[in-house]
Formats: sequence, structure tokens, C-alpha cells
Amino acid sequence: MEFKLAGLEDIDGVLALHRKYQLATIAEEDKADGFVTTAFTREQLIQLIEQEQGLSIATHQGQVVAYVMAASWQFWAEWPIFSYMIAQLPTLTYAGRQLSTENSYQYGPVCLDKAYRGSGLLERIFDFSREQMAPRYPVLVTFINRINTRSYAAHTQKLGLEVIQEFEFNGNQYLELACQTTKSRNSQPI
Repeated sequence: MEFKLAGLEDIDGVLALHRKYQLATIAEEDKADGFVTTAFTREQLIQLIEQEQGLSIATHQGQVVAYVMAASWQFWAEWPIFSYMIAQLPTLTYAGRQLSTENSYQYGPVCLDKAYRGSGLLERIFDFSREQMAPRYPVLVTFINRINTRSYAAHTQKLGLEVIQEFEFNGNQYLELACQTTKSRNSQPI
């Protein structure tokens, strides 16, 4: 298994994995095991790679088997749900600090091929991505659709993220979560 920041040559593999688990294209029988809500274009992935250095991938035998997207709030601002979250940041505190676009970033989506779930890959790619972002931001923020119970369990139980608020957007219920980037999952400094 290899972990790295994605390059332009990895986009096709990321998009193939994304299509398998994105809500609009996922097989109905796979929804219960988690899904990705947001759709992405090739152009958005190019920007994520070139301007944000925020697309972490895991490959096995040359195939992209997992990815994590992480970027500044400015990158995410074009999507309405993220604009809503940006407006809410000043009302939130985590780890003794008021959140802002300067001291936090948006993590996710994260996607793992189902053949690798339960193998520890989630924890490993999460840590890899978090370590890439830690020099720039002390706090990771994300959201999970309330109906995505597998993702919620994985993020709170395996990764140690904490719920900082619940919100409704576009008729859906979401949980907003956070963690410090300078602490490992077992709360020991890196």
C-alpha cells in the first residue's frame, strides 16, 4: 500500500473510485455501507491537487483504493453547503479556539473501496491526510449526513472526531465534527 499526495496522473483513478460510491451513482445495495454526497469534476480535482495539495490517495498494485480530500474553506466556498458552514464558523469553538477560515479546513469526503474496509486503511489514510494539512491548520472540520451511520461511526469511534454542532441544510440533517490536527487519534502529540 502506498500513500501519497495525488498528482494529475491519478485523477482518473480517483474519479473511478468516486463514481462507485457517490450518492448519485452508487449501487443501491452499497448505500448502507456509506456514500459520498458531493460530486466532483476533473477541473475541481486539478485545482485541489495544484492549488491546495489536498488530495491524498492510497494505491494498491497501481489502483487508487482510497482517497481523502482536504482543502481551505476558500476552495469549498463554491458549493452552497460549504458557504453555509463558512458563515457558521465564527459561532463555533473547538479545543478552546473560535473557529475561522484561517485556523480550520474542511476534511472530506473520504472514500475507500469496499474491499479494503475494516483493514485499518481508513485510519492510515486519515492520518496521512491530517499530517499533510497540520502545518497549515490546527483544526480539521467536516460534516456527515445523519443517515450515513457507517461514516459517523467510523469518524467518531475509529478516528476520534467530536460533534461540534448539528445543522439542517437543503432538507437534510447533518452532524458537524472536528479534531485537532496536531494530535494523533489516541490523543498523543505527534
